[in-house]
Amino acid sequence: MRIDFLTLFPEMFSAMECSIIKRAVDNNIVQLNYVNIREFSLDKHKKVDDYVFGGGEGMLMAPQPLFDCIDSVKDDNSYVIYVTPSGQPFTQNIAKELKDKEHLIFVCGHYEGIDQRVIDARVDRELSIGDYILTNGELPAMVVADAVIRLIPNVLSNELSSQNESFENRLLEHPQYTRPADFRGMKVPEVLLSGNHQEVDKWKYQQQLDKTRRVRPDLLKD
Repeated sequence: MRIDFLTLFPEMFSAMECSIIKRAVDNNIVQLNYVNIREFSLDKHKKVDDYVFGGGEGMLMAPQPLFDCIDSVKDDNSYVIYVTPSGQPFTQNIAKELKDKEHLIFVCGHYEGIDQRVIDARVDRELSIGDYILTNGELPAMVVADAVIRLIPNVLSNELSSQNESFENRLLEHPQYTRPADFRGMKVPEVLLSGNHQEVDKWKYQQQLDKTRRVRPDLLKD
């Protein structure tokens, strides 16, 4: 998979050069590219924003630099994502869908967002990582990309681990413990030490149900 991040601040993506993602890049499983939108501005000062028609607070990213930037990397297999608070809520199921794309392009907005004509003509999907506002689009783009990349075959050292995580089967993950079995008087549940796999599986499932009911009851409404 190839991923292009269209951004005003390429330096922010140093976080993508660590840990599992770095290993995926080093193993040529995924290719990450960072394209500076400002380089496509025709303004002599490399300006990329302007005032909003109809009034309103703040500035808006202008269409020309964004159109030219997107078109510089886009091909027939590209899937363009604009990360925005007004987008579709991002979920694990969407991550599973995106992992099969050959080429993802993330448009990282700033200021009050981007000109609607860019969205209408070039964006395939608008995604939001939550009902809150951030100072930039780089952070949500990295969040979505990370969630997608880890699902690509051979990225995780143990691919079975992703099958038992939160949101699989609409349940949150059960509590987990490691050694020592007794730490400062806090003991690991006896069933996990019993060696009875059937009982362990029952305990895990019940814990998933209990936590989901308590923390995310909306996942169980269907």
